[in-house]
Amino acid sequence: MRISFFGAAQEVTGSCYLVETSSVRFAVDCGLFQGAGDAVRKNRRPFDFDVSRLDFVLLTHAHLDHSGLLPKLVALGFKGPIFCTSATADLLVVMLKDAAYIQEREAEWRKHAGKRHQPLYTVKQAELANKQVQRTEYDRKISPHRGVQCIFRDAGHILGSSILEVWVDDGTRRRKLVFSGDIGQPGHPIVEDPAQVDSADVLLIESTYGNRLHKSMADTVEEFARAVTETIANNKGNVIVPAFAVGRTQDLLYLVVKLFREKHIPELDVYVDSPMAIAATEITLKHLKIADDDAIEAMRWIQGNRGRPRISFVDDHTESIKLSEIAHGALIISASGMCDAGRIKRHLRANLPRRDSSVIFTGFQAAGTLGRRIVDGSKSVRIYGEDVPVEARIFTIGGLSAHADRAALLDWLGHFHRPPEKTFVVHGEATTALDFADTIRQRFGWDVEVPARRDSYEI
Repeated sequence: MRISFFGAAQEVTGSCYLVETSSVRFAVDCGLFQGAGDAVRKNRRPFDFDVSRLDFVLLTHAHLDHSGLLPKLVALGFKGPIFCTSATADLLVVMLKDAAYIQEREAEWRKHAGKRHQPLYTVKQAELANKQVQRTEYDRKISPHRGVQCIFRDAGHILGSSILEVWVDDGTRRRKLVFSGDIGQPGHPIVEDPAQVDSADVLLIESTYGNRLHKSMADTVEEFARAVTETIANNKGNVIVPAFAVGRTQDLLYLVVKLFREKHIPELDVYVDSPMAIAATEITLKHLKIADDDAIEAMRWIQGNRGRPRISFVDDHTESIKLSEIAHGALIISASGMCDAGRIKRHLRANLPRRDSSVIFTGFQAAGTLGRRIVDGSKSVRIYGEDVPVEARIFTIGGLSAHADRAALLDWLGHFHRPPEKTFVVHGEATTALDFADTIRQRFGWDVEVPARRDSYEI
């Protein structure tokens, strides 16, 4: 058996792993590379394997850094099934189409500017990819191919996210592979806590926050409430929250409703300015059976509430533009979460120069993204070809991260009854992944590798 790493290897985006035996070839995830400059080149280069020879794909969850190259895979000749949970399948319909639409719009804009540019894939190709999706549910064993069995376990990261337990017969023995996907932080809103796994012959473990700890949820909620109150009530400004449309936006709605009902934040107008976030919220309501109890109660309150806090879902483009004219009292949640695309850039351009406004970052900002430059303290950033001064207050609130921190990852690993024969640390920036690998060796004494892109290992 051979495992090869073609993304999220000493970096956070572009998740893609290939498993090969004499009788089967399958990929786990096929994600978009995100960030500035180099990400565009990475997304456009040919795949490092023959896509037409793939038997199937297993998808851990819908975030684009795990799913965003599936339409390209299909367009280049992959005709097999893509297995994922039902909630993930519903989210993919929205997310892949939206990603393709952005690609097409960018190509059109560049064409008008006199530049040659082809979209990475089209809306039609995204729709074709979604037709190859096959649904499953948590904790149900499936057989995607002769000699392969798989169970999707709840990863507690976003709606529908999964840890994969995969049993592969390579002709000589049956091995169990475990792909952690993105593991959520226990106690996170909306989703259940991550399922525990107790054994693996080969383990791939994510390490996004493998070298740091999140603030406690109590401290996080207090800091978020303070930032909102100071900005809205005291400074008379606006609060801008870049947020992933899937997962983070729903978490924030839950938190705002909770804080308002408990009188910890003032009266305010909440705008969810992202068509994809609106669709994702509707999908969340559809799949409440896999949400936790507090989220079910809060979401039903949002669904039935016609009073306060005033929550508006902004779909229309013209209405979105008008939000930039609001002087104060608005909390605007908009995508993309790393600020590299979408409507959030308009709201940042309008509010970053204002000392009375605030920007609250609640998620990971990959190297090279606009969000990372702001978080790292840039005094000026370039948006839509303009130099925009950064005068607004910047808050980074890590406790809302949908990724497990170092302590939670180690706790999850601590449930293994025996060491895996081989552990691969993936989905972390190089220094973070290497540091977390050292921690695993010291804590558990396991055989650990930190693969680079295109590394292959015979198991």
